[in-house]
Amino acid sequence: HLRPKGKVKSVLREIVVNEVNFVRKCINAEGSQDDLWGKLICTNFKVSFIPQDRSQLSHLLFGEHDIPLTCLEQVVTVNDTKGKKKVLGSNKKLKFNPTELILYSKDLRIIRFCFDQAGPESAKKVCLAIAHYSHPADLQLLFGFEYQGRRYHECKVKGATPRGGIHTPIFDRPSDWDREIKRTGASEWRVCAINEGYAISSSLPEYAVVPVSLADQDLKNYSVFFLDNRIPLWCWNHPNGSALVRMANICDPLQQRKIEQKIFTAITKSHPQRCDVIKLDLDKFLPNIQDIQAAFVKIRQICVIDAFEESEERWLSSIENSRWIEHVRAFLKFSADVIFHLDGNNISVVLQEEEDRDLNCVVSSLAQLMLDPHYRSIIGFQSLVQKEWVMAGHRFLDRCNHLNKSDKEESPLFMLFLDCVWQMMNQYPAAFEFTEAYLTVLSDSMWIPLFSTFLFNSSKQRAQYFMDFAKNKAIPQGEDHVVYFPPVWNWSQQFSNKDLTLFNNPMYVGKGAACVQNGEVKTFKRTKKTYSSTLRGTPASLRNGVKDSEDTLPRRGSLVSELKSLTPVKDESPSERFYREWFARPVDQHGLLIPLLMPSHMALWKLFFLRWVSEACISGGGPITTYHKLSQLVDEIDMLQSQLRQYKGPSPSTPLSSPCGPPSDQRRMYFKASSHHDPATPPDFLTSTFPFTPRGNLCRRSLQGTPISKFLNGARIWLSTETLANDTV
Repeated sequence: HLRPKGKVKSVLREIVVNEVNFVRKCINAEGSQDDLWGKLICTNFKVSFIPQDRSQLSHLLFGEHDIPLTCLEQVVTVNDTKGKKKVLGSNKKLKFNPTELILYSKDLRIIRFCFDQAGPESAKKVCLAIAHYSHPADLQLLFGFEYQGRRYHECKVKGATPRGGIHTPIFDRPSDWDREIKRTGASEWRVCAINEGYAISSSLPEYAVVPVSLADQDLKNYSVFFLDNRIPLWCWNHPNGSALVRMANICDPLQQRKIEQKIFTAITKSHPQRCDVIKLDLDKFLPNIQDIQAAFVKIRQICVIDAFEESEERWLSSIENSRWIEHVRAFLKFSADVIFHLDGNNISVVLQEEEDRDLNCVVSSLAQLMLDPHYRSIIGFQSLVQKEWVMAGHRFLDRCNHLNKSDKEESPLFMLFLDCVWQMMNQYPAAFEFTEAYLTVLSDSMWIPLFSTFLFNSSKQRAQYFMDFAKNKAIPQGEDHVVYFPPVWNWSQQFSNKDLTLFNNPMYVGKGAACVQNGEVKTFKRTKKTYSSTLRGTPASLRNGVKDSEDTLPRRGSLVSELKSLTPVKDESPSERFYREWFARPVDQHGLLIPLLMPSHMALWKLFFLRWVSEACISGGGPITTYHKLSQLVDEIDMLQSQLRQYKGPSPSTPLSSPCGPPSDQRRMYFKASSHHDPATPPDFLTSTFPFTPRGNLCRRSLQGTPISKFLNGARIWLSTETLANDTV
């Protein structure tokens, strides 16, 4: 943390640019009795507020009231006496002395500071500094380039491990792709290096997986017909042999049929049964990036900026009218259609999108998450993001608008993907190794410029910046960039080992789940089986992820009638039969998963959208309290199992050799099992948004018992009569 006096450096050794004393951070819009007094500081990395009474938080990079500059979306200054308000940007002038500063952040916080006791000139300077440093002219001006260069040399002195100790595959080398080919059994696919040095495409990775039957020279010849020379990319192989492939549009309409036939023939040859290939055009049937951005802006306005009205019906209908949850459902539906073709029809699927860098990232990732339990583990999920987003060339720099230059290119596609993942976790909590706390931390990490994962538009752009970076920081040529500018997956840079246990889902059913039989600890060994044609999802007919071409994105309640009956019908389509059969079987947590798509099963991701809203915060309640209890139970079971393993005596009356469980630093749970004599009440600091809501990060009305708080507690009295009549929970 920053020390209180002088232009000094913090633990990260960032430079203090400007600071002002006697600043009041507003906590309650209706009074100042809860406000905090302290110092407001702008560094070249973050905005930091240091209150007189500091509290302790466990994040290694940020204090309780800190926010990275790249997370700021809008800097607004206010002068109450003159009635003026101004949105500040880089190099903009401020003609009045501000009495207030309001910061709107990309992680949905709104933070307000008052300067009624501060020096007017100092307040003005710190506001201008925050605006300037939150709008860097170039990517290399971000603090991460300075920090990681210095950290690299310090680690070399101490003797750092290769690749920074990262266990997640980065997919920047052939060996990572080879392992994925072997893991999925894609024997008729190979690693191709024609894009080495980015000789073919500027947006593709250097290494990709292609059909064995396609020669490198043929791929080079075909590449010129694809947008940005993006040859089709292999994503995943089903055990039945069908493949999931993503592809950009072909530029020349006259050559389209010929080139597609060549590519599809090669994909067909890679299938053991030589099955056909189906092409799904995402641009025709899914919302575009502008639609997604517009929906996100609306739902953020409703959840964060607008005050909650007394009329709860208006709030719920506003959430629905934002169309955000509708878009989430549309992507889940389309992904379910992909699953039907891969698993039910045993045919390969080619996902086509104009540039193959936005919608394809979402759908390909969701399809693999539904099909492959490996991607539902923490390491597997991280490799999925690395493979289908980072290396595939998703425009993180533009879509996240890190330089605050172009609002037209901004779109929260990765956030949409995380919301889709949360919907599945919410329905199948035992199938995922990670928690919603992990997903929230991952979304927050998009705005921390110390890691390479979410900073760039492509592998080539990343490589170019790293080349200049290494030269400027005197890093030896040929040094692995993962060592000197690591990805976000090295979570120990942000959290302690104890806090990292919040990522572990206590309900997760692992493949090696232990059990006790006749007093002896045994381990379940699941036999490896192919993914059966059994999906748990909506038995609605899906054609390209929608009901029909006229109703592309069905509204709330439009699927209800389709979901009522699970019995065979006379004119049942193959897809309806496919879903109905899966519905009739027990859920296999390590098999196929398809989310339920009824309106009653689609929920607002409250931890993300409402975590800064005081009205929505439930003290001592919410999912974190459930997590607390589950963690204690799991930890107690672990201790008992450990005691059973160490038991040597001939009878239960013999003392245990070691009454203790595993060492506390090795336990996977944040909350440890306690003595039976201890009270069973949860800790005082637990709230529904723990551990991501420091107090005072949003200035709102301090209302108790609002309609929204009732809604969060599970009341359904505001749902329409029609919905209640038709929905089945």
